[in-house]
Amino acid sequence: MNIGIDVGGSHIGLGIVDNDGKIIFKQEKDYLTQEKDMSDVVMNTINTLINEITARGSIDLKNIENIGIAFPGTVSNGVVVKAENLGIQNLKIADFLTKNFNCNIKLENDAKCAAMAENKYGSLKNYDDALFLIIGTGVGGAAFLNGQLLKPKRYSGFEVGHMVIEKDGIRCNCGRNGCFESYASMKRLKEKIKNEFNLPNSDGKQIREFILNNKENEKLSLILKNYIEYLNIGICNLINILEPEAISIGGSFAHYKEIFLERLEKKMSEKVELYNKENVPKILIAELKNDAGIIGASMI
Repeated sequence: MNIGIDVGGSHIGLGIVDNDGKIIFKQEKDYLTQEKDMSDVVMNTINTLINEITARGSIDLKNIENIGIAFPGTVSNGVVVKAENLGIQNLKIADFLTKNFNCNIKLENDAKCAAMAENKYGSLKNYDDALFLIIGTGVGGAAFLNGQLLKPKRYSGFEVGHMVIEKDGIRCNCGRNGCFESYASMKRLKEKIKNEFNLPNSDGKQIREFILNNKENEKLSLILKNYIEYLNIGICNLINILEPEAISIGGSFAHYKEIFLERLEKKMSEKVELYNKENVPKILIAELKNDAGIIGASMI
């Protein structure tokens, strides 16, 4: 058995995963505070989660082969090089956990972890050439060509959220202007809806219900239209480069399937942004939902 840990923008999920990719125990914990640099908060939250499952007898670490961590950002050799949305740089998380728990610790980008899980157990298991996007606090991605995950030697790579889709556009946390995730992340969309309709304390579920209950609102319709247009531009850029058979989308976007999937498919059917217009890839929603990162982390 392995432990998979999925680090998110607001909470961390931990799961004990068997050799068939099944989660036999899962626990999640929200961050107690939000800091400019979330390094200590993240490490302490992971530490607490592991201690809690061992204290209650859910698992004996002696029976664990690996602890895998899915992290949102650039990772290399057990180090989080940078994670802009968490304000983290050069966090030696593998060393920290190895000292505390004397286990084999592995680290990988969260989108790649989720992609590996979807490729083996979920929506992408029948495709050799595929693209996976995780759309939530930011936008991350991973790609498979001929059944192999594309992975550079030095860093985690494939930072699709930071390709520029709007010249002189919105300032991104990475320091550039006009990044894909500045226009297509669910965080940005939710913030815009909250600000435009004075919904400061609404969570993701309430935002979703607000959209569903206000389908005829012209201002809201324009916000959603612009969101889909930017999302389509970014996705079509990736299609033109990689020519996938299918694209699977996970993250909190997956909870808005009934709102966005048909709109995106319709926009892509116009084929304006596509170089090869004959074969539009299938657009899929990640089957493993929020468990994909945990399962994928256990597979590293």
